[in-house]
Amino acid sequence: MSTTNHRYLLRLSLSCRKITAQVTNSATDSIVAMASSTEQEFMPYYRSKLTTFPRPHRFYDANIATRIGEKLGFRLSDIGISHVEIDIPEQPPLPIHHRKMIAPLLDSVKRVGIRVSGSENLEEKVS
Repeated sequence: MSTTNHRYLLRLSLSCRKITAQVTNSATDSIVAMASSTEQEFMPYYRSKLTTFPRPHRFYDANIATRIGEKLGFRLSDIGISHVEIDIPEQPPLPIHHRKMIAPLLDSVKRVGIRVSGSENLEEKVS
């Protein structure tokens, strides 16, 4: 797969119940790689949070965000993508507990060897 003619966008979706990272081809809007906290690997952790009392407000932590970033990075490497850009929508700032998940996820993607353009701007917004 040639990556010279394509621009790949990393989109993050954070909520109190799940975190999703997907990379899309900007030319076709098709998803080329995705990792989420709803994958089978994370289900025992998620179920353990459901059965605790009182039920937590967050169902994932920085370790889960890091593992999701690694999975996404490995999937991008497998298909030959070495550079992505972050799609930063203009929206109200995320709550602090959501913003704390972005840095570990991006760091783990970078550790796999994927260059992430725009992460500096996002990290400034997160701080």
